[in-house]
Amino acid sequence: MAFPVDLRRCQALGLAGTAFLALGGETAGALPVRDLLAPESGRAVLGLVGVYFGVVLLIAAWALLGTVVRGPEPPTPRSLLLVLAVWAAPLLLAPPLFSRDVYSYLAQGAMVDAHIDVYAHGPAQLGGPLADEVAPVWQQTTTPYGPVFLAVASALSGLTRGEIPAGLLGMRLVALLGVALMAVALPRLARHSGTDPAAALWLGALNPLVLLHLVAGAHNDAIMLGLLGVGLVAARGRWHVLGVVLITLAALVKAPAVLGLLAVVALRGRRGMLKSALTTAVVALATTVAATAATGTGYGWIAALKTPVSPHNWSPTSVLGRATGALLEKLGSGLAPLAMPVWHTAGLALTVIVVLLIWLRLRPGPIYALGLSLAAVAVFGPAIRPWYALWGLFLIAAAAPSASVRHRVAAASAVLALAVLPSGGPPDAEQVILAVSGGVLALVVLWQAHQAAQTPVLGRTA
Repeated sequence: MAFPVDLRRCQALGLAGTAFLALGGETAGALPVRDLLAPESGRAVLGLVGVYFGVVLLIAAWALLGTVVRGPEPPTPRSLLLVLAVWAAPLLLAPPLFSRDVYSYLAQGAMVDAHIDVYAHGPAQLGGPLADEVAPVWQQTTTPYGPVFLAVASALSGLTRGEIPAGLLGMRLVALLGVALMAVALPRLARHSGTDPAAALWLGALNPLVLLHLVAGAHNDAIMLGLLGVGLVAARGRWHVLGVVLITLAALVKAPAVLGLLAVVALRGRRGMLKSALTTAVVALATTVAATAATGTGYGWIAALKTPVSPHNWSPTSVLGRATGALLEKLGSGLAPLAMPVWHTAGLALTVIVVLLIWLRLRPGPIYALGLSLAAVAVFGPAIRPWYALWGLFLIAAAAPSASVRHRVAAASAVLALAVLPSGGPPDAEQVILAVSGGVLALVVLWQAHQAAQTPVLGRTA
């Protein structure tokens, strides 16, 4: 007898997973500086084990839910949205998990509120408790985000008066709004692309990466993807101009969303492509000027696209840059400092080539092409994080041409879900062992549940 699988059991298992995440995060998450515990303390150890116990339960629940979605009686999109809400609920009041970026968001919002140029100064210029929460490596770093996100962060700063707990909750609510927009857009984009709406929701919205990084981590990628998704829905219908406005606003949160304008033009078909391209360009430019003027942050965000990345980043181009630089240093060459910039430039060139090949040679549907393009930006860019995978994954989920594509994307998602410690800091051997222990413990519990499900049948046959 196989492990019994239905929607309610998947919902309960995933809820248990996110509950363990929230509880473990209380001592092992990306806590405010005053609440940080020594990694070797008993509470921190239990928290880390608990978080990874929860992550593996969540991945298992999601994988089992996938079998239900592919089954003879798949759940409706509405019932899947309920599952998403249930899974996300324990994370609403949990500490930030897997990254400290949300503290940078709050500091940058406070800087805008205090009329400090965030494109010229890092959080250190702000000073005070909020700046203290930002990781040391980012203290002098200017913001890479656009004026729309800074306006949101500034408004939140004013509402919360710089109070960190209220600010964290506010940023999480903004992220939840983004996830809600993603969930609304996915079934509609799937129907347009001729794919299963339930499968699209399962892969693109209930994905563990969404819950771990967009909800628990409160990343601004959520609002970028939400605006991009509803913008594409509007553009494929009768609201072309509204779609362009929404996608431009998404790009003014984080720049990669600008590629969505290519999909807007392609959605109009070849006949009206030139007119659509001109309209799109004019509306996007007008929206950019209006949004930048309204926020009052200026055009520093253009230069900010070159904001330096973490030296510990593991993107392919950064890894190659470090390796090349180390080799040149060993050989005594004075060219070692150029290795990283050269590889990053090569990555940018490769991204352009891949995107052009996708749109001009492969020519898949516009939504799928956009998903592949955003995936290329994430892979070949100078920086990579697990949540960057969601840029392309979100749209690939909506337009995947086959089940095999969904299976490969799901497998990659499960691996990436295990890639970061809940504190957001660099791992050491002891923490990795504890994290693996939590995951193994979850697998043992799941195996015992599987064995228990078989016991009654064995008893009857004896």
